[in-house]
Amino acid sequence: MGASEFETVVQSFEENFRTRGEIGASVSIWWKGEEILSLGKGWCEKGEKRAWTKDTLVPVYSATKPLAAATLLLALEKRGLGVETMVREVWPAFPVEEASFGDLLSHQCGLSALDQAASIWEHDEVVAAIEAQVPAWRPGQGHGYHARTFGTLVDEPVRRLTGKVLGQLWWEEIAQPMGLEFWIGLPESEWARVAELYPGKASAGDFASGFYHEFNREGSLTRRTFGSPRGLRSVQEMNDPKAWAAGFPASGGVGTATALAKFYQAAIGAIESPLSESVRKALATRRVEGDDQVLIQPTAFSAGCQLDPVDADGTKERELYGPDAEAFGHPGAGGSHAFGDPELGLSFAYTMNQMELNVMPGRRSTTLVDALFGKL
Repeated sequence: MGASEFETVVQSFEENFRTRGEIGASVSIWWKGEEILSLGKGWCEKGEKRAWTKDTLVPVYSATKPLAAATLLLALEKRGLGVETMVREVWPAFPVEEASFGDLLSHQCGLSALDQAASIWEHDEVVAAIEAQVPAWRPGQGHGYHARTFGTLVDEPVRRLTGKVLGQLWWEEIAQPMGLEFWIGLPESEWARVAELYPGKASAGDFASGFYHEFNREGSLTRRTFGSPRGLRSVQEMNDPKAWAAGFPASGGVGTATALAKFYQAAIGAIESPLSESVRKALATRRVEGDDQVLIQPTAFSAGCQLDPVDADGTKERELYGPDAEAFGHPGAGGSHAFGDPELGLSFAYTMNQMELNVMPGRRSTTLVDALFGKL
């Protein structure tokens, strides 16, 4: 890493505001235990009432998932369990008998869509719907992104293991000891720091993709996945403090880019943290890849994180996480993005409030990643 790469990141960040519709955004880059770049610019709302700074909080949707996964992995470890433990040892009514926690965390259990109606606001309803669900596939038969059910799939075992909701355990065991300004269940004392989110706008090209074709097709697995459990579908609802406070582990995290990037420093072992070697290994180790039955494109997952898929020759099919095949992280709907590169000791996070219409990192974040790795 050299000064030229970081200068190009700064230039790309500025260009996002000039030509790509950015309203407010932050970027944080850490290298070998130190934050070496921290940017925050713009506004928390279109009315330009509050300036966006590097300390601004914002919901990051599914970029929450690896943090939630780390919390479950830590809870398992404290009980002498791990990724190869069968889920039914902790959750006896879990509907996939042969599933390990590694299978659950890598989207292999076929429980992305629920047939039984359940509200996202009612944890017990969602648990009952999961327990009644016939899996769409089973471990070893493929995988598909569990966009919304993932939250309950990790929260319920944590509750059974610890008697605490996942967001509380995350704060007590990981976030607070590390000084991370990231909450899965935001306290009222922090509400005034949260930026307002704005939905992305669709173009004709967006609906030509396989994902959006399936997303808009009535009854498709993709559409059912993103509607299960029901509720909290609009961006406006995510601007409600009720959503920030609820602590949804699949998509409800609220925090800073600095906190996300520092979490990945812990995940790659670049700093001391509550994450043990076994937890870090689970987050980093590729468990499944191939055609994603929900996202309708190739994906790869570890126990809680996403990686770039590779072809038969080991060449990356895309570089959302940079050129290293072992880099891992997770995007959030609309554009937020974070990852760690264990080979370089590098971590990156980008947060913003003007969303794009995507479930994978969009142009504003991928340009920053390309700049970081000298691709521009």
